[in-house]
Amino acid sequence: MSKFKKKKSGELPPVSTASLPDIVFMLLFFFMVATVMRKNTLMIENKLPVADQIEKLDKKNLVMYIYAGKPSSRYRASAGSQARIQLNDKFADVSEVKAFVLAERAAKREEEVPFLITALKIDGKTNMGLVGDIKKELREVQALKINYTTKSGKASDNFK
Repeated sequence: MSKFKKKKSGELPPVSTASLPDIVFMLLFFFMVATVMRKNTLMIENKLPVADQIEKLDKKNLVMYIYAGKPSSRYRASAGSQARIQLNDKFADVSEVKAFVLAERAAKREEEVPFLITALKIDGKTNMGLVGDIKKELREVQALKINYTTKSGKASDNFK
């Protein structure tokens, strides 16, 4: 009689799942650290125009965004099909731009206020009348640092 038994051939040992919780927690921490929450939900169609001479802004916390364009298909029934202005997470009229700028200024520290920049994220198909009205409102509250947000590329691609 033999002391040792022969292993049965063909059977695989069971897969060890001991390290599985470590892998799950490592992935969870990675996504918690790497994920950035979106600040505003875009409610308009916003296909930005293309420009070839662009410059990146240094401090994004000193930028206030004003969106303009036609409401997206999700909001078209309630907001209509004309170009609208979006301030933070709601549709607004041109007359509300002043209050928005003043509220943004009030939320910043006093020494940061002179460096605030207004970024206009205007859809490429929005008429310039709306953009002119926004600029007029910004001029009245002395928000004179304006940035037009674009995508990089050839400027001739805007005419396609």
